[in-house]
Amino acid sequence: MGLFDQIKNTLVSQAGQAARSAVNKGVNNLAKNVKEGIGKGRNHTEKFKFQKLPENLEELKALPEASLNTAFKTAALCIAALTNYEKNPDATWEMIEFLNGPEDVNPSLRQFIQERLNEKMYKVFAFFKGATPANNYTPTVPYTLEVIENPYSFDDENWATLYVQSGGDDKPSPIKLRKKPSTGQWFINDIQCLTDIRLPASQDKWA
Repeated sequence: MGLFDQIKNTLVSQAGQAARSAVNKGVNNLAKNVKEGIGKGRNHTEKFKFQKLPENLEELKALPEASLNTAFKTAALCIAALTNYEKNPDATWEMIEFLNGPEDVNPSLRQFIQERLNEKMYKVFAFFKGATPANNYTPTVPYTLEVIENPYSFDDENWATLYVQSGGDDKPSPIKLRKKPSTGQWFINDIQCLTDIRLPASQDKWA
């Protein structure tokens, strides 16, 4: 083998090693980024605190969460607004209409919420910290609420399913939301979190 052939083979070998090294480095970096992304952005909980729960649309809009620029904020305000239902249904519907975005609140949703919360308002307060069956779901103040994301919450573009944990249930319950791309705001799509939970002590004959 001539001198030039030896030089050529050496250069080709070095180029191959460099290419393989670059590929391996790129794959490793990608795996690291994916792992960190899942850990930080695809499976976490956001906490919200309210010194006072909103009683009308003006009070709701005055809250910083009313920007609705994250699905978490909209989900939290949904629960906060529903706490007012027994006290003032009309004002509550105005808040829900705001959180519902460009879609009108349909009659079936109104009927669903009415049926779920009739004489069972404790279901809503049970989502706040400190509320348990033993204390008749009386939350601590400030009213603290956690909104939970799982690895599948944002699988569909412009859609999200987040969760809230009730003090009377063993597993979190979902709220479905939809994003309006032109504004970047998130709105309620389906309130699925008002299922039956353990009775408060005052209503449980076995307590």
